[in-house]
Amino acid sequence: MIPAALPTMQSPRWQQLWREAVRDGGELLGLLGLDPAALGLSAGAARQFPLRVPRGFVARMRHGDPADPLLRQVLPVDAEMRPAPGFSLDAVGDGAASAGDGMIRKYNGRALLVATGSCAINCRYCFRRHFPYAEQTASAAGWAAALERIAADGGIEEVILSGGDPLSLSDAKLAAFTDALRAVPHVRRLRLHTRLPVVLPERVDDGFTDWIASLPWPVAVVLHANHANEFDAGVDAALARLRAAGASLLNQAVLLRGVNDSVDALAALSERGFAAGVLPYYLHQLDRVQGAAHFEVDDARARQLHAGLAARLSGYLVPRLVREVAGDPGKRPL
Repeated sequence: MIPAALPTMQSPRWQQLWREAVRDGGELLGLLGLDPAALGLSAGAARQFPLRVPRGFVARMRHGDPADPLLRQVLPVDAEMRPAPGFSLDAVGDGAASAGDGMIRKYNGRALLVATGSCAINCRYCFRRHFPYAEQTASAAGWAAALERIAADGGIEEVILSGGDPLSLSDAKLAAFTDALRAVPHVRRLRLHTRLPVVLPERVDDGFTDWIASLPWPVAVVLHANHANEFDAGVDAALARLRAAGASLLNQAVLLRGVNDSVDALAALSERGFAAGVLPYYLHQLDRVQGAAHFEVDDARARQLHAGLAARLSGYLVPRLVREVAGDPGKRPL
């Protein structure tokens, strides 16, 4: 049961807030009192990968600050259109690891389902910004093909719902999947990879937490926040509700130039997340996807920052610095 003391999130409905997201770069910069020309706003980049950001997330950006770390993550800019050697459409080898029907099998014992292509926010560094969602979506046709693949593979002990963002699906669609998954005896854990509790915390409503609480497996919710300023009281309340429903909360961040590439920023992220009940998990080196080269921090600097973080914080607040390399049996430590 969800303790009565925790706040509910019923109004406005998350679907309405989703629909009201900012989708125009000029509007976004106008809300922040910034000049589009001075920031290199790119219509071409927006056509290639549309801007989308919930207004609640915009409200956490600093008015008048062109270097705001939240703004930098979502604003389509000219730098995305410049060719960058070594950057590709499929930076992490999703295509080679595809088992079909939206399933990706990279690591022993785990199956990742690309549940949907929808996200509440389009992060400019997204490693799946070029992913063929129309061809690979596990929720298509009521999950049937993906569930058959899981049931047929006794080595799958953990199912990971990813995307896009799986929380963009309705509670009913999520429940349809897990109701069927209960019949698969070799599945022992469920993991959700999601940004919605951070960027659209209203999604964590009573229906969603009731679904989490009803599940028969341990549930890990792996969040994605890159900067301490992404947390506010609404996010804290959503995360409290998730924990009360029985979920374990972890955070994976991406090391991004101009966003969190300092020891101070990384320490603040770990401390702020832990204050909200979230343990740091991974600090990813940037996946080298086309359009994201301007975010890259070189490996020597990444190691230096990680060492500085480890020298400052308790060990449980220091995420593992890793890179995903296509074909590796797990994340590669740096």
